[in-house]
Amino acid sequence: MSGFILETQNLSRHFGALMAVDDVTLSFERGLVHAVLGPNGAGKTTLINLLSGEILPSSGSIRFKDYDITSLPANEVSHLGIGRSFQKTNIFPNFTCFENCRLAAQSRMKGVFHFFKPALSYKRINELAEKGLEMCGLTKRRDTLAQAMSYGEQRQLEIGMMLATEPELLLLDEPLAGMGAEESLKVIELLRKLAKEHTLILIEHDMDAVFAVADRLAVMVNGRLLETGTVAEVRASKAVQEAYLGSDEEGH
Repeated sequence: MSGFILETQNLSRHFGALMAVDDVTLSFERGLVHAVLGPNGAGKTTLINLLSGEILPSSGSIRFKDYDITSLPANEVSHLGIGRSFQKTNIFPNFTCFENCRLAAQSRMKGVFHFFKPALSYKRINELAEKGLEMCGLTKRRDTLAQAMSYGEQRQLEIGMMLATEPELLLLDEPLAGMGAEESLKVIELLRKLAKEHTLILIEHDMDAVFAVADRLAVMVNGRLLETGTVAEVRASKAVQEAYLGSDEEGH
C-alpha cells in the first residue's frame, strides 16, 4: 500500500460555464496535516465537497486507500472512513452533546435499527459517542444541550460527531471560522492532538493557524492548483505571494 491515503487525478467540476475545480491532481500522505489555501472562489470548498462525496466530479478520479470513490455518495464515503465538517456547524441544537455524537455513531452502523439487533450494537454506539466526546474535549459537557454552548464549543462538538464515526481521514472546512482568539487556540490544540492519529485535510483562512499545524500546503487559484509543498516552500513561492499571501497581508 502506498504512503498516500487519498489521491486525485485530473479532477474537475464545472457548474455550467464555471470551472470550479480544474484538472487538479493531488496526493495526500498518511499521517500528515494538509492545508488547502486560496482566495475566495478558488475552488477549495468544491474540492472538499468532491472528496467527501457531497458532489460528483465532471471528470477525473479520486482514490481513498485501495478504493475508487469517484462516484460514491457521501454516506458510502463516510462508511469507508472519511469524516467531514462544514463551514457552518452541522449539529442538532436541541440534543445534548452525547445525543449528537450518538446520532453520528449510528449513521456509521449498518442495519442498526433492526428490531432484533443485539444489544451489543447499541453498546458499541454509546462507546463511540463517549469516545468522540472525550477526543474533542467535551466529556464534561456530555449532557449539555448543544444550543446552550458557545460557538467554539459547537465547532468542537461537530468534530466530536465526526470522530464518533471512527474516520481515518478528516476533511475540515474552516474549523476556526467565526471564532475569537481564545476559542481558536483551543481548536488549534485539538487539531494538533487529532493529527497524531489521523490524516487531516484542512481549509482555513487563518494563516497563523495553518502555519502552526500544517505539514503540507496546496494553493488553489481560480479552480486550478498553483503550488504544493511544505509550509516553508509555499511561503517562499513568489507566485503564491502574488496570488494569495501577499494580498492577504496587505488586507490586514
